[in-house]
Amino acid sequence: MRLWTVHPRYLDPQGLVALWREALLARAVLRGETRGYRHHPQLQRFQTHAAPRSAISVFLAGVHAEALARGYSFDASKIGPVRTKLARVPTTSGQLDHEWQHLLGKLQVRNPDLFRRWRSLRRPEAHPLFEIVPGGVAEWERV
Repeated sequence: MRLWTVHPRYLDPQGLVALWREALLARAVLRGETRGYRHHPQLQRFQTHAAPRSAISVFLAGVHAEALARGYSFDASKIGPVRTKLARVPTTSGQLDHEWQHLLGKLQVRNPDLFRRWRSLRRPEAHPLFEIVPGGVAEWERV
């Protein structure tokens, strides 16, 4: 499971579809609808949020917005209610940088054209749910 900190605009088609599916799985976990993945490290920043279910809904809404912009038809009814006023999730600049390098590695193999488009970008924009704060790679990240 990878719930990217980077904005979904940087993902290739396979990455965007995978993110949608994995975020829906994360939503099911946070709602107690599945027994698997309950302790997955990627969920920690949602689980520690004051409103975890609302946070994952905002995350899904951001992924859905990117899908719509690309002409995809992801089912918005799977998102649930989205709060417009929700505390953003603090995420470190080191985590964003780590994920960016990880994504560039994937793109280099999977989608060389997209890799060439993004490779010179030093720091990508984050998903709107996340507020980037100074710091290293998150403790929960598998480095």
